[in-house]
Amino acid sequence: MKVYIATDHAGFAVKEFVKKLFLNRGYVVEDLGPKDDSRVDYPDFAQKVAKKVAQNPGSQGVLICGTGIGMSIAANKIKGIRAAEVYDYYTAKMARAHNDANILCFGERVVGRGEIESIVEAWCTTEFEGGRHANRVKKIMALEQSK
Repeated sequence: MKVYIATDHAGFAVKEFVKKLFLNRGYVVEDLGPKDDSRVDYPDFAQKVAKKVAQNPGSQGVLICGTGIGMSIAANKIKGIRAAEVYDYYTAKMARAHNDANILCFGERVVGRGEIESIVEAWCTTEFEGGRHANRVKKIMALEQSK
């Protein structure tokens, strides 16, 4: 499984930690930046990850900023993306199980390292349930056509 990861300056400090969590689970991780904690604009990095995920079916993304909110809003502007802002094990599990989310978003300033481990565990071990949720995801994706 391929995972694309990016942050802004407010999420940079935990990026290496998160990369290791995915690498330890056998994922291939591609870091799309930034290279240091200099101030950057999160929409630029959300777009990089979202476009890669949209172009590579079956891949996933991880976006980290201060709260996770800005990254999730920006990533969801890209066709084919279901970016979910999560803050604990349960929200990460439900994002995958019920929404087939393909980009994980969270905030470094609101989620501690222990919770990050729990979030990544839920994300990596939960499969999309399909069934009644599949029709709902189709309806969500159809909203892209109603612009």
